[in-house]
Amino acid sequence: MEEKQVFLIGSNGIPAKYGGFETFVENLTAKKMEPKIKYNVACMGTENKEEEYNNARCFYVKVPNIGPAKAIYYDLISLIKSIQYIKQKELKNVTIYLLGSTIGAFTGFFKKILKKQNCKLYVNPDGCEWKRDKWNYFVKKYLKLSEKCMVKNADLVICDSTHIEKYIQEEYQKYHPNTTFIAYGSDVQEDITNQETKKNEENTKNETTLAENIKNQKLENWYQEKQIKSNEYYLIVGRFVPENNYETMLKEFMQSNTKKDLVIITNVAKNKFYETLKQKTNFEKDKRIKFVGTVYDTELLTQIRKNAYAYLHGHEVGGTNPSLLEALATTNVNLLLNVGFNEEVAKDSSFYWEKQEGSLSSLINKIDNMEEKEREEYGIKAKNRIKEAYSWEHIVSQYEKIF
Repeated sequence: MEEKQVFLIGSNGIPAKYGGFETFVENLTAKKMEPKIKYNVACMGTENKEEEYNNARCFYVKVPNIGPAKAIYYDLISLIKSIQYIKQKELKNVTIYLLGSTIGAFTGFFKKILKKQNCKLYVNPDGCEWKRDKWNYFVKKYLKLSEKCMVKNADLVICDSTHIEKYIQEEYQKYHPNTTFIAYGSDVQEDITNQETKKNEENTKNETTLAENIKNQKLENWYQEKQIKSNEYYLIVGRFVPENNYETMLKEFMQSNTKKDLVIITNVAKNKFYETLKQKTNFEKDKRIKFVGTVYDTELLTQIRKNAYAYLHGHEVGGTNPSLLEALATTNVNLLLNVGFNEEVAKDSSFYWEKQEGSLSSLINKIDNMEEKEREEYGIKAKNRIKEAYSWEHIVSQYEKIF
């Protein structure tokens, strides 16, 4: 059997710095098991070049700074470069996998070219991107059209949530879409220190590895800088957009009786949304609430999650959310907005709240008084949920079967 060539278009590329699609591509290439698959990854760069990473061919696309149209330009050029490479190398066994719906509106045109080259077109519509409040009316209309065109022209639509798959099947029934469900992935980070202590209990009772010392020092430095104490904070990690329900979470936290902090890790800029939130909630008057900026160090972010008292998750748009999976893999207690996407992922390993007044604040008061043993039991449930359904090895295996 000849080598299967798979082109991954729509992420910013690898190595992954941040973002769901980037992390997906990083893991898909790094954990590859099937030697007959060759990945070709589009990467955003400052120059046009090629290099190997994770045994994948990474081709860089130089993108001019043209504002909101940058993402469309990048994906279009990535697809054009892929087609040129396929023709030049006379590749026969090819699948193009489009991540996100940015250039879905153009898929009808490209589908004809790909058909002539005998290439399959797989698409991932992400999570109803057109519903996001950050887009204006015209962008929402374009993204909805893109989603429709993608579904209509794809050989296979891969959904990372059964709720998204159901929506695609019902919304675009007339196109008889060929769909499948493959979740996003995550890994449970085992505690190295605990493992070492169990192995050498008598010899290493008061010792940790050098790596652990560095990791712990990094965390302590961050705590000191942000004036935060381990296990004395509720945590939010996510994009700073209205549909992640920051307003509700802030208001409800402020109404709660907890003496713990609310630590918010997000790409907050002092923008219009930030100012609107300030006016609506007066959060700056509550000393417990701490916007601490972004954390791009994956290892540090994992430690921050592990040492949080509980995690708050307000996402209501999208499929399997990466930050939710990371929370379940690390944080013992998770308080999630009660929507289908979140319940599908976490099941009975988490607590759920509604958007109406008093729901989240009363839940926070309840969680504040939980026994440590019960908190740990929920942590075990959450980690088992990740291991059974969302491990990267499992997800990569599923992708390799369909490729």
